[in-house]
Amino acid sequence: MNNRGIDITRNIRIIESLKSDLLLSVSHLYNEMASETGENLREVALDTLSDTIIISYLLSRRLGIDYPTLERQISAKIRLGLLQEHETEKYFGDLSALSRIRNHIPQAGDAS
Repeated sequence: MNNRGIDITRNIRIIESLKSDLLLSVSHLYNEMASETGENLREVALDTLSDTIIISYLLSRRLGIDYPTLERQISAKIRLGLLQEHETEKYFGDLSALSRIRNHIPQAGDAS
């Protein structure tokens, strides 16, 4: 097998691994949320959600989507959610807060 064939095979294997990691991460979060105690929910959520975001970025790159393109799409979706008054924005202002963070605008009470 030539180098191109090896690269394609390696890329497919990595994509499958990332897909599996993504599902495991989401599953772990769901299991913790369904837990009767939920004692570690904040820590598990922080860990698994950050994993999910990183895995999503890595998967996008393996699928031929570069990071700047992904970033533009995320920004466009945030703007659309703001325009459409998504429920989380309407009641909690979550998209506005996310937009400020992504644009590095400090919020009141932030240490950054």
